[in-house]
Amino acid sequence: MPEFNYRAKLASGQTTDGVIAAGSHREALALLTRQSLFPLEVRDRQAPASKFAISLSLPRKVKVEIIADTLTQLSDLLANGVALLESLRILSRQSADKRMREVLADVGKAVENGTNLDAAMAQHPSVFTPLTINMVRAGLEGAFLEDSLERIATFLRKQNELRGKVMSAMTYPALLAIVGTIVAVVLMVLVVPMFESFFDRLERGGVGLPVVTLILLAISGTLTRYGIVVGGAVAGLVLLIRKFLSTDRGIRLLDGVKLKVPLAGPIFHDSAVSRFCRVLGTLLANGVPILRSLDISGASAGNSLLRRAIQDSAKNISAGSLLSQPLSASGLVPPQVMAMIRVAEESNTLDRVLVKISDRMDQKIERRLETMVKLIEPIMLLTIGGVVMFIIVGVLLPIIDLNSAID
Repeated sequence: MPEFNYRAKLASGQTTDGVIAAGSHREALALLTRQSLFPLEVRDRQAPASKFAISLSLPRKVKVEIIADTLTQLSDLLANGVALLESLRILSRQSADKRMREVLADVGKAVENGTNLDAAMAQHPSVFTPLTINMVRAGLEGAFLEDSLERIATFLRKQNELRGKVMSAMTYPALLAIVGTIVAVVLMVLVVPMFESFFDRLERGGVGLPVVTLILLAISGTLTRYGIVVGGAVAGLVLLIRKFLSTDRGIRLLDGVKLKVPLAGPIFHDSAVSRFCRVLGTLLANGVPILRSLDISGASAGNSLLRRAIQDSAKNISAGSLLSQPLSASGLVPPQVMAMIRVAEESNTLDRVLVKISDRMDQKIERRLETMVKLIEPIMLLTIGGVVMFIIVGVLLPIIDLNSAID
């Protein structure tokens, strides 16, 4: 039987490599999907690989709203009695996005060859997330695929809406920071050097320069003479930091720091908890087993500390404990949220309560975002004004001292 080299992603988000025996390329993909692996690349081991072959194809990402609209349309077609294969063909012809048309056509071919819809979607991990695939799988197994697709679409829209609000809120502060940096660099590199000869004459004449001016000249001289070196050093430092933050230790450190940042820390924290609650509630509502739901929702939380607490919860649930016990011990979930989870576990309404918790936390996040932006804008303006004032004072102070000495 032929063997295939594969590179796949685990539900936790980590990437793994290996070899799998299968009758065909498509069968290998299906086998990997049954093992809860999401294939990124599957290649025949016997196929000769060119030494000079370089993969330059960068798959274009499909917008979240397009994916959500496609899932809604698929749900509507199925609810109106259109067969799955015909529904995929209709959508592949009518989709306005070229990449989405290609993906739907490929999914349709896989389904036509006998592959389940979830396995066919798993062949496109850049478009369909593990959350989407698992909810589709649960919908197929429970015979409620239409409802499952509609819930996925609703979830994707809510997450995208919140992400859009965050990006919109941070656009103006980010623009202020960029403009302020450009103004400061231009003044340091182009304006301050115009006064150097004047300052040199003052020093030769025995007039000492103020400390502010000396600092300003030192910064300006460094940027003017060694700007490329400084830029390279900063770029190298950024690369080193990014490399460190890609390690497990770096991720844990960054996630811990993010939760303690003034103003933004509570937003990062609530966002992670809200994402976890919404994903877990949505999966449970669609019939996904609790342990599998915890695995996916923990990886979707976006915070390694919360993910570890969720993993501990899964271990306790396997031993017969409740979800709320290890989550409460972690201290990462707010007490009022834990109280609602405990009540929901006792009343067997955990899926609905978790989604309600997420809705309330999203509203809380929006209010905090508005407050943070209102505070950041004056802080940024004061910072930019302070930098410009420092440059102006550094340039004008020697002139004022000279006039005072002459008087």
